[in-house]
Parts: sequence; structure tokens; C-alpha cells
Amino acid sequence: MVLYFLPGCNFTRAGCPKTNKTTPIETVYPISTNGKLFPWAQFRLPQSIHPLSYDLTLTPNLDDMTFTGRTVINMSVHHNTNCIVLHGANLNITKATFKLGDGKASDVTVLEYKPRQQIAVKVSDDLKTGQYCVLTLHYSANLSHTYDGFYNSSYTDKDGKKRVLAATQFEPLSARKAFPCFDEPAFKATFQIQIIRKPNYMTLSNMPKAKSTTLTSGLVQDEFEKTSVKMSTYLVAFIVADFTPISKNVSKTLVSVYSVPEKKEHTDYALSTASKLLEFYNNFFEIDYPLKKLDLVAIPDFLAGAMENWGLITFRETSLLVGKQSSPLEKQVVASVIAHELAHQWFGNLVTMSWWNDLWLNEGFATYMQYMSLQTYCVCLQGNLFLAVRFRALDKDALNSSHAVSTEVNTPEQVEEMFDSVSYEKGASILLMLNACLLGEQQFRKGIIQYLDQFNESNTDTDGLWNSLTQVSMCISAFLYLSSCPQVEVSTQHLNVSEMMNSWTSQKGFPLVTVSRKGDQVTLTQEHFLLTSDNTTHTSSLRILGAMSNCTFLAVFMCLCVFSGTLKLPESVKWLKLNYRNTGFYIVHYGDEGWDALTAALHSNVSVLTHEDRASLIHNIFALSRLGRVSFHQVLSLLNYMSNETETSPVTEALLQLSNIYRLLDKRQEHGLVSRMKDYILDHFRSLMDKQTWEEEESVSKQELRSALLEMACSLNEENCTQKAKALFKEHVKSNGTIRIPGDLQRVVFTVAAQSDEDWDTLLHMYAHATYDAEKRKMLQGLASTQNAILKAGLNGDLIQTQELPLVISRVCNGFTGYLFVWDFIQENWDQLIEKFPVGSFAIQTIIKSATSQFSTQAHLDQVQGFFSGLKERGSQMRSVQEALETIRLNRRWMDQNLSTLRKWL
Repeated sequence: MVLYFLPGCNFTRAGCPKTNKTTPIETVYPISTNGKLFPWAQFRLPQSIHPLSYDLTLTPNLDDMTFTGRTVINMSVHHNTNCIVLHGANLNITKATFKLGDGKASDVTVLEYKPRQQIAVKVSDDLKTGQYCVLTLHYSANLSHTYDGFYNSSYTDKDGKKRVLAATQFEPLSARKAFPCFDEPAFKATFQIQIIRKPNYMTLSNMPKAKSTTLTSGLVQDEFEKTSVKMSTYLVAFIVADFTPISKNVSKTLVSVYSVPEKKEHTDYALSTASKLLEFYNNFFEIDYPLKKLDLVAIPDFLAGAMENWGLITFRETSLLVGKQSSPLEKQVVASVIAHELAHQWFGNLVTMSWWNDLWLNEGFATYMQYMSLQTYCVCLQGNLFLAVRFRALDKDALNSSHAVSTEVNTPEQVEEMFDSVSYEKGASILLMLNACLLGEQQFRKGIIQYLDQFNESNTDTDGLWNSLTQVSMCISAFLYLSSCPQVEVSTQHLNVSEMMNSWTSQKGFPLVTVSRKGDQVTLTQEHFLLTSDNTTHTSSLRILGAMSNCTFLAVFMCLCVFSGTLKLPESVKWLKLNYRNTGFYIVHYGDEGWDALTAALHSNVSVLTHEDRASLIHNIFALSRLGRVSFHQVLSLLNYMSNETETSPVTEALLQLSNIYRLLDKRQEHGLVSRMKDYILDHFRSLMDKQTWEEEESVSKQELRSALLEMACSLNEENCTQKAKALFKEHVKSNGTIRIPGDLQRVVFTVAAQSDEDWDTLLHMYAHATYDAEKRKMLQGLASTQNAILKAGLNGDLIQTQELPLVISRVCNGFTGYLFVWDFIQENWDQLIEKFPVGSFAIQTIIKSATSQFSTQAHLDQVQGFFSGLKERGSQMRSVQEALETIRLNRRWMDQNLSTLRKWL
């Protein structure tokens, strides 16, 4: 017998009959809001009733920020039961009727259990398998004042007038806040939506508008076509606003981009990009986008970057709108987000994960496709983003507080926490790695087409993907990169993808491959790379995958399927580098001699390795330093070659790693070391810094390089950099904006300007009147770099939108004292923060990480542990809290182990 201990519980045998063999006979059921027993006691809904279709009618009132609704749900009975359990949150249900088959509708009582956001209807006679029934619910509610559910938003137009609108954000668990529904991804159904509005507004939904009718009240009822596909509730969307579109026909689809009227001129790039990508995906997947229209809508107040609602994709303005003078780097950001959301129309919308434990099937695929599609259709946009995000995913997955790509989730907070770099970037990384292991690009493509065909309009799990890929896959993979080209035979084999890949998704972490060489014998061993020991032995059974080199160096080793492997190399091979172009999701340790050989090779000839391989060496050696496998002396020895480096990815990775250490030293007030670290960075990168121009630059990669170099130089108060930034800002202000600051340099220029009180005030005035969102955001980053008072403004949401608060917090934390202000701010305002951002959400994850990642003392560890442990259900169990505590311990350990080395070496 299983007991469920829930708030207000009572012991009883009553309730919906369970449908699995292991369910107990007696269960503790909670008490409904009306004092009666609620007939269900689990987080997940019962499988006895499934929705077939919804008929929704909504009447929002944007004057008093309320709405009324009527939801008609047609359902089928899958298992005998006497109750219907579904979701509803913050809905005042005023009337409910139930009808079985063609029978007469009768009034029913709706029970509600608020802690689980569930509602239930008990029926007098048992419902039998195979029967059909209809539940009709009338209700009223307030429009949400946060960023989920059916929420209100506002903006100020060009005349200074406040404009209001209403939009939706239902993923992951908020459709229930707009209408009663079976709010789990596996309960797919069709939707017929009507929205009643005032004549001065327009409406949008997933499907095209079928007709509009003026009612006797003077209001207008817009009726949308019934969805031509079955959808999960989290993909339903509707908007009531005054937006302006531009449109274009692409194949059989009308593609439109909507914005507030005064920003219509910023929508052309998004329309062009979306049109090209839609054609690309139609051809690549060999399955046409199934809806008649595809809307991309810029919402003035929107927390996420974008949301893939089927046929009605919603975006932050910064993620969709592009000014006529926007830099290629800004265009790449927009193109990348559009590519991600369009990929979701197949991965996530057409084929949906059965439950949130497999969110990576949506997000990992969309992340992989966003980079692959841009690389294919517009090489000019491709910088080094995918490589950099793979490094950051490795950093997160090296922690004991990480989680498996596919992991159990049983609470709303755990669902929210799945939206992290493991689901997104690690998910994409293992797909890249798998693609590299298959016999040609077409094998992977055939496998995912098979997957989309097999599970079209339905749900599946990770095994479903692996099985689809197994049906079409052959393996030919190698990951060894040599300093000469001996002739080695490479063979192919049939590949059981499920057998090979399950370990990558079912367990957290990744392998550390160690290379040991004696004479002509090279031994490869692997173990779990884990920065924090949890007193258990980690023997990884992950299979190491990689990519074949092209011609210069021969790749000779197939998938490493065992814990160790040995190969013979000619003595003429002076060095070897594994994981060609960092295609595999693992870290390699070469031993002291191996690192010395690679360091010497780079000093002799930088181009002996690709820029991806050079960047991965830098990332790997810093990671090994944190693990304690290499000394920091070896790290700095490798970096001595950087004066000869010209490519973006190695430079940006080195700068990021050094910046992290610099900030740790700065926050510890190690003043002597801070000064010496500053000199070290400037000495090693000054020649590159001095080569950077301050004029317009067309290359995305060069923009990434110079913005990283100049931001570092100016943050270290390098005089040449700060003087040029100040001069450019003065020219810009004096010319009333006609002398433009290049987009990739705006953040560094605004940050330097914000250091003086006079220019800070000027920048604040510019921010208040700026209309182009990408530029406005960079102004905000500059303002936040010096003024802590801006935190309150972000929380209140007046001058600064609350959606920007996580960004503001991360910028304030970069300052010497700013991180202490942020930590106090979070403790004082925690309840307000989790009221605006759900517990466990990506916004909360970002806030916690920003505030704590630069702590490195026992005192701060005790403070963080004490604060979060006292929160109880208000956030104490979040994975991001465990990550924060682990990171502080690692920072403290690194400082203890390396301060003396730094003092000697620097």
C-alpha cells in the first residue's frame, strides 16, 4: 500500500479507479477547496479520459485586465472510470455541464485541488471504455501579471501613449491558466478558437481566421479555423493587440511577421529569413510544414527569447526585429532564433515528447538544427556560436549537480528546471556527435526523416528516436588526429544506435579520455569527468564518438566501445590530438608529455591545428586545471602561443577563461594578483587588441573577435581602448545619433560611457527614448555595469521591463562590489522574484548563477547555504541551488590550490 502525504489529506478508498496493475487499493486523497474529497492524488493525470477536441471562446477585457471563457471538451473514455480529472489554475468556474454520448447535458459540480492545479468532475454512473462524452465549463479569470498563461503586456507608442495587449505563453504548464484542459504534452487534440474583442484590436491564433462577426454589443467575434493537426496544449496560442504585419507566400504557406506599428520597418529581415528557412526545412525533412500560415510576432514584453507555438511563433522584440543599420552579428542572433523556432514546427510540434523528462527531443533537436540550417543556407552568418555553447554545456555537465539528458521529473519545479543547457546544448551536442559517427550526412538525415514519419502528430520518447535511427544507420567514425598520415584501414559496421547512445542520455556527465604513450604504443582510457567527488567510483560506459578528418591528418580510430583501447603509432608521430574539431562531447587529457608536445607544436605553427581544435585544447586544459589533473603553470604555458593567434574561437575561449579567474581574484580582493593578472592578459593580447578597428566590420567572425578583445581591454582600463570608446560615444551624442556606433561595439562603448556620472545620465536619457530594441538592450547593459539602483527599477518594471531583470543582475555582478549588492537584493526580494519568475525557471536559474558564481570563500558558502535552506518549498530544492553551492566549493578549492602558483608565475 502506498500513502500519499498531501496538504489537507484524508485517508479513504474513494477516487478514480487506477489503470495500472501496481496501483494500491487504498490511497490518501486530498481535500478540495469546497471541503469534499478530491478523487485523484498524483501529479500526473490519469489515463482513463483523453481529449479529442476543444472548442474555446474567450472574451478578454483589456480595460480591467480580466477575461471570461467557455471551454467545450469532447473526450473519449480509455478505461472505466467515474471521474474526469484535468487541469485548471486561477480560474473561477461559474457553470459546468456534462453530456454522455448523444444524451442530455446536466449540471455537474467541479472539485478543485489548488496545490496540483487540478480540477475534477465526478459522474453518477461509471464511464465505460469506448464511450464519448462532453464537458462544458464556463469561467472567469484575471489576465496574468507575470509572463505565463494569458497575460497582459504594454508598451509606449511613438506619441508617448501607453498601449495594452494580451498574449499567451503556455509552455510548460500554463495553458491551464487560460482554459481548463488536459495540460500534459501526450494529451493531443484539435482546437477550435473564438475570441471576442473590441473593434480597435485585432486577434491572432494558431490557425487562419475563418470569419469575423460584429455582435449586438458592438464587440467583434473572430473565429479561427479548426486546427488541421492534433496539438499539445502548451502549443496553443492567441494574441489580442494592435499589430501590423508584412507577409509573403512560401510554397503553400502564408508567412507573416507582426510588430507594433512603429516597428514595421524592422520586420523585413525576419520575413526574408523565415521564408528561406521554411523552404529549407520543407526540403530537408521531406515533410511540408502542415499549416496554411506561419506568423512570427514580436511581443513588447516577453520573458523567453521565443516560443514555438504552432503557426503563431512569439518572440522578444530583440529576437525578431532588425534595424536597417544592424550589424551582421545582430542579424545572426535573429536568424539563429528563427531557425530554432522553425525547427520546432517539426521537432516538438509535429512529433512531441511524451513527457517533460524527454524535453531534449524538442530542444536538443531545435538547437542542433538552428546551427546546421544556418551553416547550410547562409554560411556568411556562421560565427563560432555552436562551438562556444558546447563548451558551456560541458562546463555545466562536469558538475555533480547536473542531470541526465533524459531524467525523471515529478514536480512543476522539476519541469521548469529541464529548460537548461543540458536539454538544449548537450542534447544538440550528442546529435552532432552521432551524426559524425554515421556513414555520411545522409544517414543521419534519413534517420530523422524516419523518426518524423513514424511519430507524425503523436508522442514518443528517447527510445523512439534511437530505434528510428538504428533502422537506417551504418557507422564509420574516428576521432584521432595525428601529426603525420600513416595508412590505416577504416571499416564500416551496422550500428545499433539505441545500444550505443542510451548511456549518453540516461546518465549525467561525459567521459574524460586519458592518453598514455610509451614508445609506439598509445593507450586510451576513460572515466567519468566529475569536478566534485561524491565518494563513489565513476566508471563511465559512455562510448566516445568523433569525426573523421579531411585530408591533412588521418583519423584512424573508430567508436571506442570499451573502457580502454590501444593503438600503435609510428615513432615519427610527435603529437596527437583527439576529438577532431571538438565534434565529440568529452574532454581529453594528454599527460604532461602530450601537453608539452602540443604546446610546442602550436608555438611552432599555429595552423597545424584547426581553430576548433585550438579552442578545444584551451577549454580542455582549463577544465583539467579545475579538476587538478594539470598545473596552472601548464595552462599558462599553452597560452603563450596566443600572441600568434588570429582566429576568433581560440581567442574568445581564452579570454573567457582568464576573465573568470580575474573576477574571482578581484572579488577576493587579491589586489596584487589582480594587477599582475591584468598585466598578463594585456601583454598576451595587446597586439591583437591594437589591431582592432572601430569602424563598421562586415565579417561576423571578426565582429565576435573584436568585441571580445575590446570589451576585455576596456574592462581592464587599457587607456587606448577607453579613450577611443569615450570619443566614439561623444561623437555619437554630439551628432544626435547620426554618427553611428557599430552594433558589435555598442556594449563596450556604452559600458565605458557609464563609468562617468555625466555620461551615465546621458545614456539613461538615450535608453528612455531609444526605439531599436537591440541597441536599447546594450544601453541597459552599460547602465547596469556601474549603478546598483537599477536593480529596483527592473523589479518594479517601470523604466526597465521586468523581463530584463536577469540580464541586469548578471551585468551588475561584474562590478567589484556589484555582486554583493545583488546577493543582498536577492535575499531581500526573493518572494517578489519568484512571483514574477516561476521557481526553477531559466530566469531564476540565471539569477542564482549570476549572484553566486563568483563567491569563493567559506563565509559566502555558509551564507548561500543558509539562505536557500530556509526557503523550504519556495526554492530550497532547486537544482540550481545545488549547482551554486558546488560552484562556490570548486572556486574555493581552485583558489586554495593555485594562488601560490599564480603569485610565482605572474
